[in-house]
Amino acid sequence: TTMSLVDKLNYYSTRKSFKYGIPFLIMMVAGSFGLQQFSNLRYQYAKKQPVTPEEMKKYGVSMKNRKDVTLESEYDKVKSVDIENWENKRGPRPWEEQEDQPTTAKH
Repeated sequence: TTMSLVDKLNYYSTRKSFKYGIPFLIMMVAGSFGLQQFSNLRYQYAKKQPVTPEEMKKYGVSMKNRKDVTLESEYDKVKSVDIENWENKRGPRPWEEQEDQPTTAKH
């Protein structure tokens, strides 16, 4: 007896290996292609070189030389700041009325 295509599909669809195995394999293959796209992005942007001061001068930004800025030089600048005497000043909140703007009556 020869089985028709519909009979074969009905037979295999009741098997657990077909019901769970085929979707699992499809997910594995599709997942590997998806991860490949994410890893390509990572390596694509990892090849970028750091910005040079000459390039930044075109945009109006002056960069310091990398050798001039060290941890010790920055620490010396911070060391001179007086952290004992300070006053806490509260900034205006976005929902509060500004003092320099004319007040409007709220209804």
